[in-house]
Amino acid sequence: MSQHPTLAFIGAGNMARAIIGGLISNGFPADKIRASSPTVSKLADLASQGLFVSANNNEAMLSADIVVLAVKPQMFKAVLQPLAITAAKNKPLFISVAAGITSDSINQWLGGNQAIVRCMPNTPALVKMGANGLYANSHVSQAQRDQAERVLSATGLTLWVEQEEQLHAVTAVSGSGPAYYFLFMEAMITAAQKQGLTKEVATQLTLQTARGAAEMALLSDIDPAELRRRVCSPNGTTEQAVFSFQANHLDTLVDNAMQACASRSIEMAKELGDD
Repeated sequence: MSQHPTLAFIGAGNMARAIIGGLISNGFPADKIRASSPTVSKLADLASQGLFVSANNNEAMLSADIVVLAVKPQMFKAVLQPLAITAAKNKPLFISVAAGITSDSINQWLGGNQAIVRCMPNTPALVKMGANGLYANSHVSQAQRDQAERVLSATGLTLWVEQEEQLHAVTAVSGSGPAYYFLFMEAMITAAQKQGLTKEVATQLTLQTARGAAEMALLSDIDPAELRRRVCSPNGTTEQAVFSFQANHLDTLVDNAMQACASRSIEMAKELGDD
């Protein structure tokens, strides 16, 4: 980043630390980052990296240009309402990385007229391979959109959606998506062991195959459906496995699972929103 705004992280859990780690490794100065958390051990570790830390959220966000809200969704209202006076005075850009909490709720808890970007991240952000879906409310300027994108790209891919409701679909695809792949890996490892491979060999082959397939799909200008067809030789081994998946309605299973995920995201927005 050519210019370095002051960042404040409210919450110092895994996602906050993933973003902070990505920023610092990309050359962002640690002394321009602040963090607050009630967990002293998390603050001590961040302080050792050169960050300003505090157990007081208002103190952490004083003079901050960007405030990253990285607390659990259930805690948002209780954490944000005491920040309203400081928010009204400073008018920073707020970036929320919480699932389900709408920008309207965040805006109301912070006193109104706040620039808010919602981000739906995922856990591969911890290894800088994240996929982030972003939405900006009407108070966010183009310059602030650019700032948010630069901050969050420290953890991986960043893509914008124009309607906030689309974040429910982002949650179903990438936010929760890593768990789907982990589940599929588990099933492959178990099946391979039943066919005689050791757990170690089955695990290494499964993980490398998943990594290789993802890399091929990312680097290719051919869509995954065509890549799959090219692997399936007529009357070959792969074709038989794919036929089995299709006969057992894999596409329906995936569709149902992702709809269940999106529906729960919608429910959370209603349950945790302003009452």
